[in-house]
Amino acid sequence: MRLLFLTMSGIGDVSERGIYTDLLREFRDRGDSVYVVTPCERRQERATALSVEDGITVLRVRTGNLTKVGTAEKAVSTLLVERQFIRAIAEYLSDVKFDLVIYSTPPVTFDRVVRYVKRRDGSRTYLLLKDIFPQNAVDLGMIARGGLVWRYFRAREKRLYALSDHIGCMSAANVRYVLDHNPQVPASKVEVCPNSISPVPVRPRGECVDSLPRNAYGIPPDSMLMILGGSLGAPQGLDFLLEALEECREREDLFFLIVGSGTEYRRIESRIESAGCSNARLVGSLPKADYDALIAECDVGLIFLDPRFTIPNFPSRLTAYMEAAVPVVAATDRCTDIREVLEESGCGIWLRNGDLDGFVAAVDRLSADTVLRQEMGRRGRTFLEAHYTVASAYEIVTAHMAGEWAADCQEAVS
Repeated sequence: MRLLFLTMSGIGDVSERGIYTDLLREFRDRGDSVYVVTPCERRQERATALSVEDGITVLRVRTGNLTKVGTAEKAVSTLLVERQFIRAIAEYLSDVKFDLVIYSTPPVTFDRVVRYVKRRDGSRTYLLLKDIFPQNAVDLGMIARGGLVWRYFRAREKRLYALSDHIGCMSAANVRYVLDHNPQVPASKVEVCPNSISPVPVRPRGECVDSLPRNAYGIPPDSMLMILGGSLGAPQGLDFLLEALEECREREDLFFLIVGSGTEYRRIESRIESAGCSNARLVGSLPKADYDALIAECDVGLIFLDPRFTIPNFPSRLTAYMEAAVPVVAATDRCTDIREVLEESGCGIWLRNGDLDGFVAAVDRLSADTVLRQEMGRRGRTFLEAHYTVASAYEIVTAHMAGEWAADCQEAVS
């Protein structure tokens, strides 16, 4: 099978670990021919180029700047990507007929490039729905429901759903949301295909004690180390994180390590300094290998989501915590079903974003019971291996498609 993966994520190294690269390597290892089309932003000063890397063909398309720029520049660059992708595919991959096209949201503005390849090659199409836009922007007050911008992106969203032969959602709540709010979408095309990784063995605690994290960041050896890693932006609802940091700032038994980048980075940095939170550190984005090593030395993984969300987000950082056998404290909205996952797996504690007493009670419970933390971490790892591996995701994506291709062949013969 020849697979084309379209992504707005700038894939720098296909051998690096992540929910998309792990899945692509799984397809490669199963004997499929894998092609990736990914942006190469203008600031990198590189032309569009095709290369083969680690057994995967990568087409890096020169685009405008999509990250770390103002809203206007990002919007223009995003809207131009489709045309740039289509032109590059036509020029560099004209002789390849794709059997399957996989793509993810964001963005919802991939419908034209998906339609181009689907019509050209008769490809099957699979959407990995990681973001429900424009409703998430409505929830956060970024755009107005019913307005011109909303109507434009809502129309693109509907076209993308219509073009997709199958839609893989992160959780059951996402499936229900898509079907409830898009009655034109047949239930038969929507299924759960969760965030998945290729898990590595659990790293023994203390393996990196000389460098990460306690010695490197001056963290007391006996404190419970909690980590919040990944994107630090509006969707995370980090006002509550700042409240929690201030509430716990005098506690010597706790230490907060915040790792990542995003629009809220400077505000977090300023609040930690102004509030005198000596038991908190903010660290910029780390290479994936360093970040994984860091999580392995932590005691608790933190998840925050904005309480205004009406869409059921499902943070991918959960898989990183589960992989490292680290228990989870999640402070989220009420729409996400991460609460049900934590309860079913027994790997963490859920509370509503804004419930400060609940947060303090959760960290008190975990801080007082090392055995409980270890048991929750073990359960999370077990749940990950049962539900969130790319081997399972591969089977989900390809199982029904094999039947459809066979049906197509039978129809052609008839």
